[in-house]
Amino acid sequence: MKYILVTGGVISGVGKGVIASSFGTLLKSCGINVTSIKIDPYINIDAGTFSPYEHGETYVLDDGGEVDLDLGNYERFLDVTLHKDNNITTGKIYQDVILKERKGFYLGKTVQVVPHVTDRIQEWVEEVANRSVSQDGKLPEVCIIELGGTIGDIEGMPFVEAFRQFQFRVNLENFCVAHVSLVPQPKATGEPKTKPTQASVRELRGLGLSPDLVVCRSECPITETVKKKISMFCHVPPEQVLCIHDVSSIYRVPLLMDKQGILDFFIKRLKLNIPFPRPRKYMHKWKSLADRVDSLRKEVNIALVGKYTTLEDAYASVSKALQHAAVAVGYRVKITYIESVDLEKNSQAANSVSYHEAWQKLCKSDGVIVPGGFGTRGVEGKIEACRWCRETNKPFLGICLGLQAAVIEFARNVLGLNGAHTNEIDKNTEHPVVIEMPEYNPSNMGGTMRLGRRITVFKNDSSLLKQLYQKDKIEERHRHRFEVNPQYIQQFEDKGFHFVGHCEENDRMEIAELDDHPYYVSVQFHPEYLSRPLTPSPPFLGLILAATGKLNNYLHRGCRLSPRDLSDEDMSDGEVVDLADSTGHLSLSSSSSIQPGDRM
Repeated sequence: MKYILVTGGVISGVGKGVIASSFGTLLKSCGINVTSIKIDPYINIDAGTFSPYEHGETYVLDDGGEVDLDLGNYERFLDVTLHKDNNITTGKIYQDVILKERKGFYLGKTVQVVPHVTDRIQEWVEEVANRSVSQDGKLPEVCIIELGGTIGDIEGMPFVEAFRQFQFRVNLENFCVAHVSLVPQPKATGEPKTKPTQASVRELRGLGLSPDLVVCRSECPITETVKKKISMFCHVPPEQVLCIHDVSSIYRVPLLMDKQGILDFFIKRLKLNIPFPRPRKYMHKWKSLADRVDSLRKEVNIALVGKYTTLEDAYASVSKALQHAAVAVGYRVKITYIESVDLEKNSQAANSVSYHEAWQKLCKSDGVIVPGGFGTRGVEGKIEACRWCRETNKPFLGICLGLQAAVIEFARNVLGLNGAHTNEIDKNTEHPVVIEMPEYNPSNMGGTMRLGRRITVFKNDSSLLKQLYQKDKIEERHRHRFEVNPQYIQQFEDKGFHFVGHCEENDRMEIAELDDHPYYVSVQFHPEYLSRPLTPSPPFLGLILAATGKLNNYLHRGCRLSPRDLSDEDMSDGEVVDLADSTGHLSLSSSSSIQPGDRM
């Protein structure tokens, strides 16, 4: 097993996730199986109890692990399935060590950070790396490890010490360190400053780890003079100083690395068996994706009505899924974030500037998405957005709480169930159309939801989503504590609000669709977690197709796009593109620009 450790210096959020993922993308293109581990030095056991304002979204894995959003970055870029143990936190390590101490595992010895905590970190990394099986059933050859935070943080010290020891445990030819550092370019001087990088590398060396690669993040390309200066003062050969400046999309990053010979370095440093010349299709799909993203001219405007819109990372996977779907259809997506509380008639914002601006933004959108969330604040605004989409035939996608908001709105305004609500907000409501799941344990906040990948069975052959998925059963990831009350289902069905997808046991409502509407779809699961740059999620694709007026054409053609649906340069005349792959997802891409602090 080969290990690549990615550390960061100067500032957090410098782009370690993009860099680490790009390493993996290049290696996978050469036929090397790759897995990844994200280390978060915080004491939380997992990310399940985080406020979205604190750390962005909580990402959910197949096995129900609630993890840092960077795990989503790795799954999207590398197209791998990770597990909860691929996310290591200080809390997990200390919990494991303390439980062993309580059981007498250490035979009465004094339990200390060194060696007990550092040993457990090393054991955990090896255990995860050596049991991560790829989709083709093969063990990985390379494990890419991202150490969160910045070198010098007190929280990360045990991990740095663990990897200082680990390099000798696995032998130096199987271990290399890539240090990602910001090279600022102050406008006052106009020249790149290397001192922060020098100081960061010096501190890393002082802790016992010598970087094999120095990856310089900058706003503009770095000159050879600056590169040589960093090489000289950081004791790294010039060819091992990579310069990653801001580019048009994150899909340009692996290509930029490839031009600087990173694969040749990995072959030499880690003794990897990579053939030369490179495979015929080496990075072909990736380059096509990057070119396609850069060539997009048409724009589709999607309004995202959420509770945490002041931090866009709170909806990282949703925004990426929208981008994947839009690019597949030939559009650049513009996401307009609307704070749901600003849409409420009876809130403090009502009749204020923010209230009118929020409704103007909603009215100008081509489609609307209402994503998940928890708590009371802003729910009435989400319900108002659902009502407006239903009444104006605006394409709509509701996810998790978005489904529940759509159910509440329909119950109140169509079924005439005055005061209908969810038990999460009003436990005494006369019409509890959304109720707690039986297994939910309110006394324990962490890991008590319905989590992970579950099967949904379609009950209606005319369902829009069934046509988009092209399957009778689907598997998607869940994260919720409340569900639609089955006692009210018949009333909804009689009025044209159909629950077309159920769980395998047939007692939980998973998908709802509205009759006589271009696209009014809501799901209890989170389809954004399985969206990939080359395989967009069907519910998101349906929203984009409906928002651009192409959905009926697409379905009529058997879920294919005609040449007129895409730009001229995408295909030859008369060609029809089938975007569906064997999973029922689609094949194509995503767009974003990499800036210091950006995530994929």
